[in-house]
Amino acid sequence: MKFEWLVALRYLRSPNRPAVLRLVTLLAVIGVAAGVTTLVVALSMNTGFRQAIRDRLLTVTAHVNLKPIGPQGIRDYRSLMARLSDTPGVRSIEPAIYDTVLLSAGGRARGLVLKGVDPELERRASEALRHMVSGSGDFAADVDGIPALLVGRILAEDLKVSAGDYVTLTSPQGNLTPFGMLPRSRRFHVAGIFDSGFYDYDANWGFVTLGSAQGLAGIGDVASLLEIRVRNLDEARAIADQLLRRAGNGFTTSTWMDENRALFRALSLEKLVTAVFIGLITFVAGLNILVVLTMTVTDRARDIAVLVAMGARRHQIRKIFILQGLAVSIAGTAAGLVLGYASAWIADKWRLIPLNPEVYAIPYVPFRANAFDAIWIAAAALAISIAATILPARSAACILPVEIFRFE
Repeated sequence: MKFEWLVALRYLRSPNRPAVLRLVTLLAVIGVAAGVTTLVVALSMNTGFRQAIRDRLLTVTAHVNLKPIGPQGIRDYRSLMARLSDTPGVRSIEPAIYDTVLLSAGGRARGLVLKGVDPELERRASEALRHMVSGSGDFAADVDGIPALLVGRILAEDLKVSAGDYVTLTSPQGNLTPFGMLPRSRRFHVAGIFDSGFYDYDANWGFVTLGSAQGLAGIGDVASLLEIRVRNLDEARAIADQLLRRAGNGFTTSTWMDENRALFRALSLEKLVTAVFIGLITFVAGLNILVVLTMTVTDRARDIAVLVAMGARRHQIRKIFILQGLAVSIAGTAAGLVLGYASAWIADKWRLIPLNPEVYAIPYVPFRANAFDAIWIAAAALAISIAATILPARSAACILPVEIFRFE
């Protein structure tokens, strides 16, 4: 072991140190550990929220939407789909129709976002219809030819409907009669109940076939938009630009990032603010290290004078106290990382913090810790601690042996 490390560790482990100095050293280690633990848990929670919300959003929403600029819809959507299907990076393309309707069942009524889909394409592309809690997702009409409707689990619970029940959907896009515009209504049977895991969709969305949605809206063979799913989410913007060039004039595109820009920007800002404010805990722990070293310099002034008189260089004296502060920081950082990652893993595995899904869209707080966070958290903690050692180390290096021995 090098001379500097040997002296630094002996100072830390010495049983002859004053009790108050041992206590302050312990508090410095605990302070660094607390700061690192809190920062790991907070960043894991933020990352978990971001990933959980993104994953749940993308189970029922497209990565890229191709929409007509006007309200007329896409009439030649089949040929357009064939033209765009070989675009590099595109995984699937599905036509869709969106409408807001009124669902009535058993004397209860509820607004509903109705999505008309091609059943085969939607099942392959979207994960929402793969998680059926009741009934089936095959969109088959009943024996009387009444079309099928799939609704979310929360909506079914609120309206007390189950698979096999019959409901009425009323569209505001009605028929013009001598008595004015009358809403268009149609009867559906609930073929299945899905559970996407995302509150908004399970409480407010329903699926029918593309033909049923076109009939309820009173339009012809038209799609409102094309939904495209890509292989690499990070390339969604570039692929959207390619699709727009191939589609030609009269179209516009939006990506999943565009549709949820405000949400993910808020999560990013929250992560930054959390890191800054919780980082202040580590800064306070760095001040504790400064106090520890200052007290050590005062307590060990005679030892320092002896070392200098025996030939120790001033840079070696300075290094002794820097290494002493570094040892305290390493111990606290290591303990904080272990405790922080263990806490995050346990809280995520056992779902220890429940949430109201009506407010947060997910039923519990997810934690996702990653190695990159550990690297920069450890680097920041060590940098703060080393900065706190500079002043006491310089003070120790400036001790003059003659001034110390004068009164011996």
